Amino acid sequence: MQTVLIVEDERDLADLLSFNLEKEGYRTAVARDGGAGLEAALRMVPDLVLLDLMLPGMPGTEVCRQLKKHSPTARVPVIMLTAKGEEIDKVVGFEVGAEDYVVKPFSMRELLLRVKAVLRRSVTEHAEGPVLRVGNLSIDTERHQVTIDEKEINFTTTEYKLLRTLVQRLGRVQSREVLLRDVWGYNFVEDTRTVDTHVTRLRTKMGEAGDMIKTVRGFGYKFETPEWFPTVAAG
Repeated sequence: MQTVLIVEDERDLADLLSFNLEKEGYRTAVARDGGAGLEAALRMVPDLVLLDLMLPGMPGTEVCRQLKKHSPTARVPVIMLTAKGEEIDKVVGFEVGAEDYVVKPFSMRELLLRVKAVLRRSVTEHAEGPVLRVGNLSIDTERHQVTIDEKEINFTTTEYKLLRTLVQRLGRVQSREVLLRDVWGYNFVEDTRTVDTHVTRLRTKMGEAGDMIKTVRGFGYKFETPEWFPTVAAG
């Protein structure tokens, strides 16, 4: 039984989330402020955290940042819950390591689908292959380690999986809808700007190597081998 930690100061919403998650077969725990949520997560190491952005004491962004800093919880997926819906708020949420972002009010069915999708890809994260190399980029898929010019670059779990997916499909255009399905695990229509936000984050962290991620207008993205390194290698 997988455990979901709910960090939410609205008692009615927290109880509703707990009730519906337990109906779906999850074990739940509830914390009502940021500090208590961080303490609970570090103590119990849940399978997933539903984290409100606006919390008393410690904001959700700081809770998420701290979770990603501690090795026991660094790979615990986080879904942000918030009444804020501006693009900048989503960027901040993803920047501190959140895997997904749900704006209130939301349908319980949609939230449960997102929880299942995030947990499903979290479970399969370790079923990896060898080392992928493109140009000065190297992806060790067993260690989940990305290096550029032999310098390790830190990515969130979702950023890493998006980059790995694009590299594995080198030269093939991937629509935003396909990326949502294969990286995020969504089998329903979703805001494709989520993909754009993550690609922007990837390019920023990768520096000049980010130019290998090409935008195909009106469709999606593809990863191209630079002219000075014409093949992708595995080993």
